[in-house]
Amino acid sequence: MKYSILVIFLILLSSCKEDIATPEVSIEEDVAFLADDALEGRQTGTVGEQKAAEYIAKRFQDLGLHAKGTDGFFQTFSFKPKTDPHQEVNYTVKDGDSTITGTNVIAYIDNQAENTVIIGAHYDHLGYGAEGSLYRGERAIHNGADDNASGVAVLLNLAKRLMKGNINNNYLFITFSGEEMGLLGSNYFVKNPTIDTKKANYMINMDMVGRLKKDSTLAVYGVGTSPIFKQTLKANNNRFKLVQKESGVGPSDHTSFYNADIPVLHFFTGQHEDYHKPSDDTERLHFNGMQVISNYIYEIISDLDNNGKLPFRKTKNESEDVPRFKVGLGVIPDYLYDGKGMRIDGISEDKPAQKAGLQRGDVVVKLGDIEVIDMTTYMIGLSKFEEGDTTKVVVERDGKTVEAEISF
Repeated sequence: MKYSILVIFLILLSSCKEDIATPEVSIEEDVAFLADDALEGRQTGTVGEQKAAEYIAKRFQDLGLHAKGTDGFFQTFSFKPKTDPHQEVNYTVKDGDSTITGTNVIAYIDNQAENTVIIGAHYDHLGYGAEGSLYRGERAIHNGADDNASGVAVLLNLAKRLMKGNINNNYLFITFSGEEMGLLGSNYFVKNPTIDTKKANYMINMDMVGRLKKDSTLAVYGVGTSPIFKQTLKANNNRFKLVQKESGVGPSDHTSFYNADIPVLHFFTGQHEDYHKPSDDTERLHFNGMQVISNYIYEIISDLDNNGKLPFRKTKNESEDVPRFKVGLGVIPDYLYDGKGMRIDGISEDKPAQKAGLQRGDVVVKLGDIEVIDMTTYMIGLSKFEEGDTTKVVVERDGKTVEAEISF
């Protein structure tokens, strides 16, 4: 990425405040700023994260939203990082203290309503390759265009539209930091809310919504957390192939709100080979698809506008039934696949799957003696093996059955 986009925004910010970040700013422009190299990957507690927070706050302000943090639009939280904060990361620390400060950015539309809808997306990422990076090359910026500049851009698009309609709820917009380090920002907010969370109607989360595929598959998690969600999703869908997951628990910020007994919906366009790598950059996003997703979420919000406070329902945590496993194939599963088996969406270099000749698009249907029906049975299969074991794997490829030997 070039620095030119950031330079243009900063010049406008300092010299023409009325023109920067107007309501006409596009989804693509928001992503371009947040995923620019100059923000150095927006790792929590860094200068780049603070630049992103300031940009988002300015966008909220120019859209006409009210500040709802503890310090204007900002809500800070502190934590001790797992790694030395002075080593190769441009953390903002004070007087040698190793405590890191992250920042949530929070805005509000006050419609004088009884209940509040919460709309969230995390804006932090992995900097130059923090824990969680899947990149093994030279030190490089992880811009996180899909993860999760995409979700923030859609959130800002929704904020602009909700200023003009759907007045039977208030709206709280939160861009979280610390998500990549363990849902830190959302967890902190739920424990230190700036609204009465007993009046929280439901929460919508967007994390990685920038890669809508040609078949228009969209995953929605948390559909079981309120009885009305499934019918609402179906009634407003004339575009997507929906993959619906009941559970309100998952690896993103909606989990923090589900754990506080708030109904949640989490939108996701799927994992890909650029996930947690420097190649997750702006030019690889599908901006038309992001607008379509924003339209769909807006229609869902509109449909629910007259429904009052939604009932909350506990869901089964599917991960609790999955045993721990010590080995892996070295693949990225296609989490949007809803057929029989586990479809491979990416292959890691020099891992068991690549060495066995497996390919992207293969559908694993058997691992050892375990029939692979879905992700759960795939992980159950993995749990049977330890490092050094060898077994057979059966995949379906282009209508044919292929068997290979896997060594862990």
